[in-house]
Amino acid sequence: MEIIILLFELVFFAVISIIIAEMFVKVSMNYVSLIMGAVLGLLPVTTYDIRSFNPEVFMLLIVAPLLFFEGQATFLNVVGKRVKQIFQVTVIMVLLCAIVAGFSSYAIGKIGLPLAFILAAISTPTDATATQSVTEGLKIPRREGFFLKMESLFNDASGIILLNMAVLWYINGRINYRETLTDFMLSAGGGIVIGFIIAWIIVLFRQALLRSSYNSVNAQVIIYLMTPFIIYYLAEEFHVSGIIAVVCAGLVHNAETQRSRLANAQMVYMGTNLVSIITELFNSIVFVILGMMLVNIIKDESITYNSWIWITLGAILYLSNVIVRYIYGRIKFKMDNRAGWIFSLGGVHGAVTLSLAFTVAKTSVNSQDFSLVVMSESVLIILSMIVPTIIFRFILEKDVSDEDGEKELDELREEMIQQAIATVQKMYLAKNVKQSVIFDLKSQNQNTITRDFVKEWRNAVRHPQYTEAEKEMERRAFINAFYQERQYLDMISQKEARYEKYVYHLYSEILLAESIVLNSEFVEE
Repeated sequence: MEIIILLFELVFFAVISIIIAEMFVKVSMNYVSLIMGAVLGLLPVTTYDIRSFNPEVFMLLIVAPLLFFEGQATFLNVVGKRVKQIFQVTVIMVLLCAIVAGFSSYAIGKIGLPLAFILAAISTPTDATATQSVTEGLKIPRREGFFLKMESLFNDASGIILLNMAVLWYINGRINYRETLTDFMLSAGGGIVIGFIIAWIIVLFRQALLRSSYNSVNAQVIIYLMTPFIIYYLAEEFHVSGIIAVVCAGLVHNAETQRSRLANAQMVYMGTNLVSIITELFNSIVFVILGMMLVNIIKDESITYNSWIWITLGAILYLSNVIVRYIYGRIKFKMDNRAGWIFSLGGVHGAVTLSLAFTVAKTSVNSQDFSLVVMSESVLIILSMIVPTIIFRFILEKDVSDEDGEKELDELREEMIQQAIATVQKMYLAKNVKQSVIFDLKSQNQNTITRDFVKEWRNAVRHPQYTEAEKEMERRAFINAFYQERQYLDMISQKEARYEKYVYHLYSEILLAESIVLNSEFVEE
């Protein structure tokens, strides 16, 4: 029951965060979720013991689908062309960051070298979701954005292997370089193979089902949504990287979507909408959990044990990563000073880092060192979010503000609706049908008040259903209205190229509205 209550609280606070973020468009939703998570952690009704946090379950249920969807948003052929650069940024640079961060942490003389490298290994994975939070409303250059995205997709496996090596060093007192290299090759390579093979089998099964007489849109979507969980679980059972497996599976599904999106448009559209909902909700949940965990960590005196060394170590880990990333970007990728800092500061840490920190609790690392790891990595996460949020405001160009874009969109939509209403007004229609159609057209721009809705709702409840003739009138009215709206958008797109993005957005809204109207089914008496 406690787990169910906690899940309800997480979803509730995540939804509230999404709503609040819409009210304050200049603040990233991730920061709002982080604050809401902190509030949840401070509530007396929240009695969650952070030591019972299960990182494996968190990675399976939250991180795996997010990485799968992120991978699906990436073209497979682009990854294929940049394999060398991806290897450099996710393996070579990660290794350099771990070495520098490890020895720098050890240099302060407060911890042993194995523990220093445990800290360093956990500090290497970056988080695509967290990176988005620090670039909200800003334009990140395409090249640096590509490197940051590829790094966040593929560098988790490197961090996990390095962490395993450091933990074995901590326990046994020695490093087995050959075993570590073998583990990395098997984990990463196995993850790629498992991800591609299982994803390809699932894709072929779904495509065969699609072309059979047994096809079901709902079943297809459910299979698709289950894919990241299945692949991550199977990959981990084979003792290979589940993270790399789900990313590779996402790449396979990207290619599938490109070539089969019109084979069953309804399925693709439904799947796309569900992915959008799940991604937004899970992203918010990730930061709600992060905020809640950070507050609980600070509240737990047995973890902080009245020592401030974790603040110093967290700062050292962050500075080490930033400096190595900057130098590596300048030398290896020939970045200029500005690009180097964008790439360096853009490596933001988040859920994966905190999750790896909690995996240490399941090893033979003593409780005091585990507490130091959790606190230090928490400082790293906070610094990696706050510093770029401030600096990027000075070195990145501002994107077109949502407010300006929404204003342009609303103006176009309003004029489009007026054109449609004028067409309906000229048609011969029953009074009740015409009134209902005009109300629905006005609602396209939320141009009706709640009182109007209540009135129409009462009419729908009290009055009898339309006759067949009235239903046909309504369909014809909507078809003519939507046709007029499309004609208006065509005219605008030919006159004003700057409206092209908004025209396509409105065009898709019209097509969806027409589909809903033509396919409406209700139970009749």
